[in-house]
Amino acid sequence: MNPALETLMLTFTGTDPIEVPSRALFIGAEPHPDFAAWPDLTGWQPIKHRAEGWDKAGLTRVDELPEGRWPVVLVLPGKSRDEVLASFAMARDRLEPGGCLVAALPNTTGAGRFEKTLKKATSSIKSIQKNKCRAFHAIEDGTWDETLFAEWRPLTLPHQIPGTNYTTRAGIFSSEHIDPGSQMLVDHLPDHLGGRVADLGAGWGFLSAEALRRSPKIKELDLFEADARALECARVNLGGDARASFHWHDVVNGLPGTYDVILMNPPFHTGHATRIDLGRAFIKTAAESLRRGGTLYLVANRQLPYEAVLETGGLTYRRVAEDKTYKLIIAEKRG
Repeated sequence: MNPALETLMLTFTGTDPIEVPSRALFIGAEPHPDFAAWPDLTGWQPIKHRAEGWDKAGLTRVDELPEGRWPVVLVLPGKSRDEVLASFAMARDRLEPGGCLVAALPNTTGAGRFEKTLKKATSSIKSIQKNKCRAFHAIEDGTWDETLFAEWRPLTLPHQIPGTNYTTRAGIFSSEHIDPGSQMLVDHLPDHLGGRVADLGAGWGFLSAEALRRSPKIKELDLFEADARALECARVNLGGDARASFHWHDVVNGLPGTYDVILMNPPFHTGHATRIDLGRAFIKTAAESLRRGGTLYLVANRQLPYEAVLETGGLTYRRVAEDKTYKLIIAEKRG
């Protein structure tokens, strides 16, 4: 279980607990056994595998963050500054007068700093420290500094990357710039791609948008992305191209079809931790989903040992470009 969630729940079960509310909204929802006894809890979770965990627990989930007001709003934000502040603003806008905002973060993502930031807006705050995390809550008493929430509110909205026409939003991968690894892959994409193409971990759609722009012979392009917020940005960035289809999907679970070409800049982090197994799982899925003679275009950090996975998956590969940080690999399925 997420240690931040365990710490958050101490707000309701610890030495000086607040009462379980009659209604609550959970932003960044993750399941906990105690929620089975909560009378009315609605969760919003944009990450696919976490949303599935919430659903399996039999809890109420919404695809879009709802409007309305709740007596308690829980927040498990992501790790970026803008996403955390956006989460505070979203919670504030959905809190009833006299309601309680409860948040929790790991210490490694700056929990203490964000507690101080929220305290500036709410004046009074109570905190619990455990599991290398910090949970804190504040009661809306009519004295909150609404100017600070007004400063954070724009962070909840999509925005354009400076110097581009691409739309992103806080909390998604590479939300402030074009990822250099993805740019390397695009710089080496041929203009003769065709047939069925898949973009695994498509993010806000940079690889797909550039592939469609360069290669008119592409018949279909499926974008697979686990973050619903990024996928919505991708819909905007692909400008309604009829060849594109968008799938809220966890790539590690495999793909529903097969492809002539797969594009991939696989993730390898969960929070601050390196997760090489994520990239390996993406490559395994790609190898299983390529048609015979199909081609994988893969960009990754140089130090990540993905070549053995390519070989195990029956792919022949060559490294076609690299710099101090990234390597670009083109692999083909011969067998």
